[in-house]
Amino acid sequence: EEARAGGAKIVAFDSDTNPAYRDLFINQVVSEDVAKIQLEMISEQIGGAGEIAILSATANATNQNAWIEFMEAELASNPDYKDIKLVAKVYGDDDDTKSFQEAQGLLQAYPDLKGIISPTTVGIAATARYLSTSEYKGKVALTGLGLPNEMRPFIKDETVQEFALWDPAQLGYVAAYAGKALNDGTMTGAVGDTFTAGEMGERTVEEGGVVIVGPPTRF
Repeated sequence: EEARAGGAKIVAFDSDTNPAYRDLFINQVVSEDVAKIQLEMISEQIGGAGEIAILSATANATNQNAWIEFMEAELASNPDYKDIKLVAKVYGDDDDTKSFQEAQGLLQAYPDLKGIISPTTVGIAATARYLSTSEYKGKVALTGLGLPNEMRPFIKDETVQEFALWDPAQLGYVAAYAGKALNDGTMTGAVGDTFTAGEMGERTVEEGGVVIVGPPTRF
């Protein structure tokens, strides 16, 4: 509010704030698409049946919670997932040590667990590190959102088969161009407004003041 009173334009990116306090939110991907791609990957890896758990970041992370809500809705409504049961949601607070411990706790508490989805780069790397040296390697599937450089060794040692992410550089790139367009007055941030994000091309402001960067990539 203070920044706005001083004439600043507010652009949120990655994880949204209260829409009343920003002009635009640059969303890396459509939340529903993120949820669906993670469910597709875990379903493929566990053969479409079994118990799964989610290891998230913090309990109040708006992006994580939106993805989890879509996952729960998809699990409840999509017949392809009728044999998959979500048994737990835990939070590693995007802390490596806590995420490692939560992964350990999940596998002790749920001996029949077939897979873990971790929609956070810290969580998936910590969980992969735990699995890679445990008796569960190759038996419990892990997927989610990870950084390719961090996940490379776990793909190579076959702890992890596949994961997804968007290009974080593109996210920052579009956010910068959005801020410039607002500041220059070439757009106001109203629904339907367009601006050119350099090499990323034209972007349109969607309902709720949201701009989408692009679809997730599977690695």
